[in-house]
Amino acid sequence: MTALTTLLHPATRNPAATPDGQHDGAHGGPVDAARLNRLRAAVLGANDGIVSVAAIVVGVAGADPGPTVVLTAGVAGLVAGALSMAAGEYVSVSSQRDAERAGAVAADQQSNPWHAAFASLGAFVVGGLVPLLVALLPWGRAMVPAVFVAVLLALVVTGAGSARFGRAPVAPAVRRNVVGGSVAMVVTYGIGALVGLAV
Repeated sequence: MTALTTLLHPATRNPAATPDGQHDGAHGGPVDAARLNRLRAAVLGANDGIVSVAAIVVGVAGADPGPTVVLTAGVAGLVAGALSMAAGEYVSVSSQRDAERAGAVAADQQSNPWHAAFASLGAFVVGGLVPLLVALLPWGRAMVPAVFVAVLLALVVTGAGSARFGRAPVAPAVRRNVVGGSVAMVVTYGIGALVGLAV
């Protein structure tokens, strides 16, 4: 993913980057490892929350259950996904911090696994609330299209935001988000519909 690659490897996009990952400030000031990890965790968390919860909601709706079942599945997916993202970020960034310590990186430049974990958890919840709250409105049979549209709009925002923070091209980042989210929702809705027919 280009936008995230430029975030994680700032030296590849700015020849003025210094070896410790900081910049000379000419393009928006210094960027340290802690800030990059929080940003990465927030962007990934928001995208995962949007797509994961949306896929669960439309997948369950594809089986044609009542609104209570859709709500229960969406809330369960939101909670489980947020905790999973936080745990995964903590483990990943802890390993990164161990490597930074071994490489004698200054303490104030080391990654903080707790910051990354909480950023990821919070972002997942915020992102996941988008499809969940839309699904709670009285759409009737238009619920799935409404969720689909809301999710695509949210993915445009997060894709553009991640690209701008990483000073990367906006269009490719938005396109990846929208295509990936669309495929996830279409596939899970199709599976839910097939399961609904089978039972």
